[in-house]
Amino acid sequence: MEFDSLGAFSWTPSFDLADRIQTTKVISVIFEARNQRGQSVTQSVDFKVLHVNRPPTIGDLRPFYVRYRAQNTYKMDSAMIRDEDGDPIVFIPILDQMPEGSKLTSQGELTWTLSLSQFTKLKKTPQYIEFWVEDQPAKSRTKGRLKLEVTEMDLPPDIAIIPKETHYRLRENQTVNLKFYLSDPNGDDDITTFNFLADNQQIPKQVLVKNTDNQYEFIWQPGYNFVKDPYDSLRTELTFYVLDKAQNREERKISFTVYNTVNEGEKDRYYYSQYRQVLVSAWNLVEQLADKEEELKKDYKRAKKGKRSRSVANASLGAVTGVTPAVTGASASQTSQKNGRIISAIGGTAVMTMGTLEATEVVGKSMKDLLDRYNYVLNKKSEIQNRGNVFAREFALKSSRRNGEFIKKLDEFRGSMSLSGLVALELDANWQNKKEASDKAIKQTFKDFAPLEEAQ
Repeated sequence: MEFDSLGAFSWTPSFDLADRIQTTKVISVIFEARNQRGQSVTQSVDFKVLHVNRPPTIGDLRPFYVRYRAQNTYKMDSAMIRDEDGDPIVFIPILDQMPEGSKLTSQGELTWTLSLSQFTKLKKTPQYIEFWVEDQPAKSRTKGRLKLEVTEMDLPPDIAIIPKETHYRLRENQTVNLKFYLSDPNGDDDITTFNFLADNQQIPKQVLVKNTDNQYEFIWQPGYNFVKDPYDSLRTELTFYVLDKAQNREERKISFTVYNTVNEGEKDRYYYSQYRQVLVSAWNLVEQLADKEEELKKDYKRAKKGKRSRSVANASLGAVTGVTPAVTGASASQTSQKNGRIISAIGGTAVMTMGTLEATEVVGKSMKDLLDRYNYVLNKKSEIQNRGNVFAREFALKSSRRNGEFIKKLDEFRGSMSLSGLVALELDANWQNKKEASDKAIKQTFKDFAPLEEAQ
């Protein structure tokens, strides 16, 4: 307040005398006048001060530094934006000033995730956005202006992984597929290297596949030998890392627990080899018995032919105690003379067999014995072929060979191929099959045999 001796009074009330809660305030001022004789007079004057709203004030805002491929967040500084009256304030975006994808809340939080084109454009030229700051309840506004710039800090790259898990459990021969997306706040062209380090040297570097400059795939299938017996499982850890031009580094660690697994494919191949091997043995035996069958058939025919051509001489020599040895050499041919027999006859009747060994015996083999062996070979060959057909059909599929019945039937089939009697002794141990044991040859003997590529 100013009041001079001439009675001139001036006063500008401050804004804090009244506010939005107490909008009026009465100020009493007493004026006093005094003369030279010391006489005075006073007068009280009441001044009614009314509240006057002031708009918010905005100071110099620090720039909003943004990064690429990240949600950038900027909080308006309350020290720079405030209302002198203490009124609540809200932030109102000017929509045509807001970049695409950005959002300004009423509390003054600005978020923005830049696209590649926005980042490239902003990298060349900074951008400004304008907004309103409005107090309540008077709704007085002040326009603010914020500068947007690409960050000058050389920030490290970032790694995004899909799926997001950090630990995986899998079995041997199972495939794991991870996708990696790389980004750099300073631009994707700032990325120089992406790779991984493993604590197990069985994992080759080739399992990391580069699709684009910032997209990679990790495709790994641990083999059946990854977990060594007698261990049930093995844990391994991989560290994936990315580097930029300034050698800023970002890492992600992922661990895997691999469980020991039976190699079903190898097991199926082993069972198939047993399946085929026993059928090859049966096929060879059938072929050998077929050869033996032909041999016995020829021997039997020769024996029958010899029986028809034999000659028998009967001589009645009476009752004698002894007879001079008789020589049967009546034939004039040298062959007959050479093959003639000397027979000692003692009493009664002497029977003389004319001719050579092709009479009743054929190389020491009787017709009955030949016929018995022929029938045995024929029956055994038929039995093996029938059993082989049943075995080939029952275990044609690899799924049927996985149960315990396969080994049991395999042993039974092998046992059925054992031979007995003279046939077993006469078969040549060094016999070689002139035919190749091909799948086609085996299938001709055992119709239901299924080669490996067909055994599903």
